[in-house]
Amino acid sequence: MRKLILASNSPRRKDLLDQVQIDYTVDPSNSEEIINETLSPEDLVIDLARGKALEVADRHRHSIVLAADTMVIYDKHYLGKPKDTDDAEKMLHTLSGKTHRVITGVVLFDTETHRKLEAVETTYVTFGFLSPEEIRWYVESGEPFGKAGAYAIQGLAARFVERIEGCYNNVIGLPVYRVLDLLKEMNR
Repeated sequence: MRKLILASNSPRRKDLLDQVQIDYTVDPSNSEEIINETLSPEDLVIDLARGKALEVADRHRHSIVLAADTMVIYDKHYLGKPKDTDDAEKMLHTLSGKTHRVITGVVLFDTETHRKLEAVETTYVTFGFLSPEEIRWYVESGEPFGKAGAYAIQGLAARFVERIEGCYNNVIGLPVYRVLDLLKEMNR
């Protein structure tokens, strides 16, 4: 069986793969994430994940590379990882009382056959209304940093989530069920 290479150093993605007992090796991608706003959000996450997969694939033979890219989208705005405290507060204020999309593009690339499988998973997350004090408290916790949309659904931000429609693991950063389906299709 060919080795699975995770093209990410995300602790959340590693935790999800560990949870379902998938053997893998980590080799994070060094590809630059360039946001091409002319692409649809779905095409953009696939484009970014594809770039990561192909960059890592160059370093491995007889392997399958798994790459993913997750974005938080509200009203056609991409909410990436906050740059600073003000940015995190603005993002959380934007999401307060509203529904947003979390979209993940997943790419599997077989370095031996050059076969490539791609999928997009979308989850809708609705936040309750957040007071300025709640936002400040959450930002001061430090949890929003390094997280798309400035929150971690599996952490303290769980208290903000009123409703979720779709794959919970997708919001964490990897739609596990979809990944397992793709691995089956790839005969791994």
